[in-house]
Amino acid sequence: MSGSDPPIELLPVRTRAERRRFVRFPWRIYRADPLWVPPLEVERMAFFDRRENPFFRHSDAELFLARRGGEWVGRIAAIENRRHLATYGDATGFFGCFEAIDDVAVARALLERALAWVRERGLRRLRGPMSFTINDECGLLVEGFDRPPVLLMAYNPPYYQRLLEACGCVRVQDLYAYRMDVPAEVPARVANVAAAVAARGIAIRPLDFRRFEEEVERVHRIHSRAWAENWGAVPLTVEEMRALARELKPLADRDLVFLAEDGGEPVGVAVTVPDIHQALARARGRLLPVGWLRLLLARRRIDAVRVLILGVLPGKRLRGVDAALYAHTMAAAARKGYRWGELSWVLESNGAMNRAAERLGAVRYKTYRIYDLEP
Repeated sequence: MSGSDPPIELLPVRTRAERRRFVRFPWRIYRADPLWVPPLEVERMAFFDRRENPFFRHSDAELFLARRGGEWVGRIAAIENRRHLATYGDATGFFGCFEAIDDVAVARALLERALAWVRERGLRRLRGPMSFTINDECGLLVEGFDRPPVLLMAYNPPYYQRLLEACGCVRVQDLYAYRMDVPAEVPARVANVAAAVAARGIAIRPLDFRRFEEEVERVHRIHSRAWAENWGAVPLTVEEMRALARELKPLADRDLVFLAEDGGEPVGVAVTVPDIHQALARARGRLLPVGWLRLLLARRRIDAVRVLILGVLPGKRLRGVDAALYAHTMAAAARKGYRWGELSWVLESNGAMNRAAERLGAVRYKTYRIYDLEP
């Protein structure tokens, strides 16, 4: 930005038309990027709707658009996650939904506005990107720009890292994504552990979609406890878990979701979903007039999955339950004809899960970064 450039205006999003402009802004950044997968506009409009997203039952966020000389140049969300604050008491606010042209002045204006918004609420630092929570899409892609993102994973131009770091953002945690081919047969060492787990009376069964609401509550109980010790973890509310489950249900392959039970009590869960991004790329963000048809036709050719959730209750770890869940997932994925899968994301600080992924033969192929910004 030169001294002759018009000032940058930061405008809060208030109306439905402004929300649509916020949702549609990324098309300016990515329209020529063949790897970008446009989100469904109708889904994003609902996500940012205070009446529809259960996040707004317990927390708050403000959306801002940046304009310079009549041109829209960026967007950001400033976030107060009260459940995070109740868990950690660390006076941390968040930013997410960051998109900007390649201009440090624009990025700085966006971040400064988000920081000012959280400081008005008594918070002293900004962490992100998270849109809106650590359980949603989060992290800035910093390695692995040669492949498109899978379902619910972030994507951004390489220059975003330069922008954020030029504005004083400091790395606080990396998130890893692993890629592995689906083996024709479950590796012997994994199959043997799974057999030993079964011999001890721990059963692995598919999720019963006929009792969907009950099963979702079981998944929620495991999720709340299994991730509680991870860096930054804030359990989903039951309402948030139900909303996520309802969103994923139409996309699910019912042969790829498993519960582990010991004496009838759930002790572990594995949720693997087809990479619907392969189909969404054909819809180009719109379901009408022909987006639905493109989506349905492309869905038949999906050859990849994402291991979205895999967790075991603390008291049942180191007993092979995770290996048993992997064994059932691998066998089902091979049977259904999937060729490869992504295990994501894994915290860099979660040594056990990183070692487990590597033992399975997975290769780390993408890195996402979470930053802190303090005044």
